[in-house]
Amino acid sequence: MATFVDRVVLHLQAGDGGHGCASVRREKFKPLGGPDGGNGGHGGGITLVVDPQQHTLLDFHFRPHVKAQNGTGGAGANRDGANGGDLVLSVPDGTVVQTPDGEVIADLIGAGTTFEVARGGRGGRGNASLANTRRKVPGFAELGEPGDQLDVVLELKSVADVGLVGFPSAGKSSLISVMSAAKPKIADYPFTTLVPNLGVVQAGDHTFTVADVPGLIPGAATGKGLGLEFLRHIERTSVLVHVLDAAAPEIERDPLADLDAIEAELAAYGGLEERPRLVVLNKIDIPDGRDLAEIIRPELEARGLPVFEVSAVTREGLKALTYALGEAVAANRLATPEPEATRAVVRPRAVDEKGFTVERDAEGVFVVRGQQVERWVRQTNFDNDEAIGYLGDRLDRLGVEAALAKKGAEAGDPVRIGEREFDWQPNTGDYVSGPRGTDIRLEETNTRASAAARLAARKARRIRNDDELLHMAEDGTVSTISMASKPVLVEDEDDEDDE
Repeated sequence: MATFVDRVVLHLQAGDGGHGCASVRREKFKPLGGPDGGNGGHGGGITLVVDPQQHTLLDFHFRPHVKAQNGTGGAGANRDGANGGDLVLSVPDGTVVQTPDGEVIADLIGAGTTFEVARGGRGGRGNASLANTRRKVPGFAELGEPGDQLDVVLELKSVADVGLVGFPSAGKSSLISVMSAAKPKIADYPFTTLVPNLGVVQAGDHTFTVADVPGLIPGAATGKGLGLEFLRHIERTSVLVHVLDAAAPEIERDPLADLDAIEAELAAYGGLEERPRLVVLNKIDIPDGRDLAEIIRPELEARGLPVFEVSAVTREGLKALTYALGEAVAANRLATPEPEATRAVVRPRAVDEKGFTVERDAEGVFVVRGQQVERWVRQTNFDNDEAIGYLGDRLDRLGVEAALAKKGAEAGDPVRIGEREFDWQPNTGDYVSGPRGTDIRLEETNTRASAAARLAARKARRIRNDDELLHMAEDGTVSTISMASKPVLVEDEDDEDDE
């Protein structure tokens, strides 16, 4: 089972806002006491916070789906719904929040740094909050707004002072195990280290952290081997230490060629060119290892690199290396301003959201975009005519109808706001109160006759004028009543009234 995870994809769903309530207070002898529908509660948000006790993203690896609590709906008697509880997710120091496309959203450094990654939806207003001088008893309420739903990538970049880099089996894990209290896995085969190891080192008055990066090979910066996954863990280091295997001839490898290959990978990865570097010639306790170290040391020093000969087994040269690293880290800290903890990222709800745009797409649809207008549409109950009329009034006051007309929109043209598309009908005047839930401006002309009119028509068909009343004489001659003295009613084949 994996014990270290430094990259996960989270599927986040913030809480939805609760619906507002459309209610009318009813008391004895007061059948319509006024609106008293409460507002819906806001949905819960999802916030990331840096926790020093967290060192891996393992928890999210097994539970990648995160959903916050929804707000509850409002109720009568002016009772507002409860807000959904916010979710707080603890992440390690150095976590980078990205979109699936690789765009960085936030870089979380410093204990206590917070970032609201998904915001809960607003609760809908009840009809008590929507009442005004024109709509004294609104027959509708706003719907709750859906919470943010998105996928984010969490990527951990270890925050360490010293990064140990080198080929597999160069002795990096052995070195960090004797310099600190870290207990990494050590074995005599390549790629023993599969995850970065962190250790804390004390050197006199200096305390610093060391990161053991898994072995790099040529092509690591382009995704070959394990390097691409863990090169990011040395991005934040102050000092880079090349660990070279002094016993390389035994495995037919040249330490100088190893150094050049690692430097090429670091240059290909980018951003590490100015980082201070030290070179450690490890395994001098092995036969011929000390001789090789003495041979290549002058060439390394000629390149301007400090060189230390050490043995992780006998611990020879470790004290000098530890103090040199402490001084290098201290010098880098003095030259670099101390990084401040990332400020808490707060996304307050905008006060002025009235901006919108109107464009016509290739299909001839007028598309209205704007945070406020799109929220109004999401909160509108399109099964309620009064709510639709209220939305039309709001859009008119905001200037959307004037903007549509300026763009050349005519009655009946398709208009899209958010996920809703409808045929545009210009505002036909001020709202006139009527039965709750209705708006006479939206009533369509009905050409079908009413039941009373249809009944009157059937009765009229039973009454015949003089020209339609017929008389049959004894000789079989049929004539109208105007030509006979005795009228005779003839059956009307068109009368289908069964009533």
